Amino acid sequence: MIFTKRKISESYWKVIINNPPLNIFDPEFSIQLRETMDELEANEELKVVVFESANPEFFIAHVELIDVNGFPKGPGVTGLSKSWPDIAKRLEQASFVSIASIRGRARGLGSEFIQALDMRFASKEKAIFGQPEIGIGAFPGGGGMERLHLLTGKARALEIILSGEDYDAETAAAYGWVNRTFPDSELDAFVDHLATRIASFDKNVIAIIKAIINERVVNPTNEHLMETQTRFYEMLAQPEAGKRVKALLEKGLHTYGDVELNLAKHL
Repeated sequence: MIFTKRKISESYWKVIINNPPLNIFDPEFSIQLRETMDELEANEELKVVVFESANPEFFIAHVELIDVNGFPKGPGVTGLSKSWPDIAKRLEQASFVSIASIRGRARGLGSEFIQALDMRFASKEKAIFGQPEIGIGAFPGGGGMERLHLLTGKARALEIILSGEDYDAETAAAYGWVNRTFPDSELDAFVDHLATRIASFDKNVIAIIKAIINERVVNPTNEHLMETQTRFYEMLAQPEAGKRVKALLEKGLHTYGDVELNLAKHL
């Protein structure tokens, strides 16, 4: 199982992500994430969910790119491209609070995954963030174009997306990409304390607070999210993207090694 649920209490669960070796967002990841989301939404007692990774080097690496033309093919791909914007929107609008506790690399769709959650906290030593899509001839297709600027502001979102660079946790916090950073040895205790505290409050009040804030914020529409994702896959089908993805695959993309550990350097 890619997603292991750990019940801390009736109202506070942890979801541990484990898709070795890199926590790639592939079609099976998408299917199991949708099933996990169904289970979380069906739990009327649930108030807080913390997402974390079993792999301290990769929170979620990025979406899978498996074809030499840069365009994933196969029966799971349509489901992947259509289901993620829906799941992200459901997380955004869920009555429970979602928190990311981040160690390792959260790039591409990994970065967009945490943007869809309510809060993000990161290890100072071990968390790395990036939107590397420009380096493969594309742009963020999983919500980064719509959500990142709401966290960082327009200018910093443009810097992140147009540079394709990796960003350390302290810079990400200074930009608003994540709420706060903590020394790695203190991250779990802080997130656990916060989640336990929130879980002690009335669920109806929690849900109303989220709903009102969502109403006051200009959140992306489903139509905008799907349009961007469609254009993202169209870009991946272009010859330039195909050349770039093929070169990265030949260098070691999708395998544990220097390309995935230091992706920005190889773009």
